[in-house]
Formats: sequence, structure tokens, C-alpha cells
Amino acid sequence: MKFTKEIKVGLLTAGAIALFVFGYSFLKGRNLLTPDRSFYAVYDNVEGLTKSAPVTINGLVVGNIDDIDFLDSKGRLIVKFHVDEKFSFSKESVATVYSTGIIGGKALAIIPDFDSQKGMATPGDTLQSKIDSGLEGQIMSEFIPLKEKIEHMVVSADSVLTAVNETLNPNTRKAIVQSLNEVNSTLIEIRGLSGNVNRFLVSNEKDLSNTIKNLDRTSENFAKISDTLARLEIASVVKDLETTIGNFNVVLENVNEGEGTLGKLMTDDRLYTNLERATRQAEMLLQDVKLNPTRYINISLFGKKNKEYVEPEDRKL
Repeated sequence: MKFTKEIKVGLLTAGAIALFVFGYSFLKGRNLLTPDRSFYAVYDNVEGLTKSAPVTINGLVVGNIDDIDFLDSKGRLIVKFHVDEKFSFSKESVATVYSTGIIGGKALAIIPDFDSQKGMATPGDTLQSKIDSGLEGQIMSEFIPLKEKIEHMVVSADSVLTAVNETLNPNTRKAIVQSLNEVNSTLIEIRGLSGNVNRFLVSNEKDLSNTIKNLDRTSENFAKISDTLARLEIASVVKDLETTIGNFNVVLENVNEGEGTLGKLMTDDRLYTNLERATRQAEMLLQDVKLNPTRYINISLFGKKNKEYVEPEDRKL
């Protein structure tokens, strides 16, 4: 059977159109040769999810996003996606929008639920929806508290600077400048004093050297004197001193025991009583001599009789 030119052109055109449709669908992520199922999910915000974005299950790409459109006047969005026929999941599985990377796009992940009692999902079912913040959301959740702390630090630093500006008024700044000038003057004076000391040391270097030599000689002499004192017979001197102290102790013991004149004087009360009585009688005699001298010394040229003895009034003293 021979085909006319027109039939051949028509067949080639139909083939080209079919190839174009197949390629276009394939580029959009949909293989026309593989049976698939379409599902839906409703979101308040798709977080940048676009058509032809991949649909994954446990990280494996099993489909693509077919369409995203508004569902109602409240702005909710309905997402249509297809999944290959060979994998099944329950009706309570969750369609989660997540980030594929820090700078990457968005994708849709189906979190399958295998323990559901509602049965398996069929084409046309609407799955539960969820938005996963992912790494970007974690970064933002950690950055926001840090941002607040930084703002608080900036406010605190501004308050500190304001307080410093208020403290450093013109009078305070003037006082600080004066203090710095005084410190500078003091440093200059210290530098001059240091120069004077250096000049003094240079000019008196010989005298200082002689003084140091004299001190060394004095130290040597003192060391010789110390050696001489160390060589003295200190042991014999100490022995003689111990003998003397022993003899003195013996004398004290004899005195305490009443031996000898000093011991009897220290221990015999009669001697003390006799001495006291003799002293008292001598005192009375001297008193009587003063009051009646003629009783003891009587010189009479004419033979006058002696007066009778009259006992003095203070005899009992």
C-alpha cells in the first residue's frame, strides 16, 4: 500500500505534535506513558510553591505540581498534584510544603500514614495540608530573639552614650583637660628629676665607688671581730659564772637556815628585840641628857649639893 505525499505529511505532522505534547508534559514532570493519580491540598499560603515543583515521598520524587489556584474569596489556595500509580498511601497522609534548601525553591512532600483506618487515598482526594518552616524557619526563629537582643543592646548603648554626654559637660571636659595638663607637667618634672639624678651619679661616681669600697672593708673588719669573739674561751667564762652563782646559792641557803651572824640576824627574833630595846634606851638617855644636863655634868665651885633625880614625863616613850 502506497501512501500519498499528503498522508505522509499528515502522519509526520501528527507525530511531531504528539512528540511535542509528550516532551512538553515530560518537561513539566509528567510522563504520559506512566499512569498517575491526581490529588489536592488546600493552603492559606503556599510559601512560594510553583507549578512543576517536585512531589516527594521519603525524599524520592514521585510526581509534580500540576496547578495552583485560588479556592475562594478568602484567598485560600488549592494545589493539584499527581503521584505515580505504583505507590499507595492512606487518606490521612499529610501534604507538606517544605524548602529544598537555604536558597532553593519549595517542594511538596507527602508524609504517608500507614496505620489509618479510613482506607487508602483515591484519585481526586484532598489530603491534609501543612507548612514546614524547614531550615529557613529555624534560622528565622533563632534570628528573631538575636535581633531583639541586638536592638536592646543598641538601645542600652545609646542610653550609655547619652549619660556620658550628659556627664561630660563643658566644665567636666575642662577639668579633665586641666588634669591631663597637670599630669603632663608632673611627667616633665619627673623626667627632669631623673636627669638630675643621672648627672649626680655620673659626677659622684668615684666618691660612690670609694664609699662602697669602705663599706666592703668595714664588713670585712666586722667579720674578723666576729671571728675573734667566736674564738674566745666563752666556755670557761660560763663555767666560772656558774661556780659563782652556786656559791651565792650556798650562802643564801646558810642565811635561810640561820647559820652565821647574818643568818642569826635574819632568823633570830631575840636579837632583833634586844637591838630595838637598846636603841630605845639610848634614845631615852639622849633625851634625858638634853633635858637635864646638870644631872650628868655637875661642876660646883662652892660645894652645892646635887639635885634629886626627877623622872622625865616622857619616860614611857
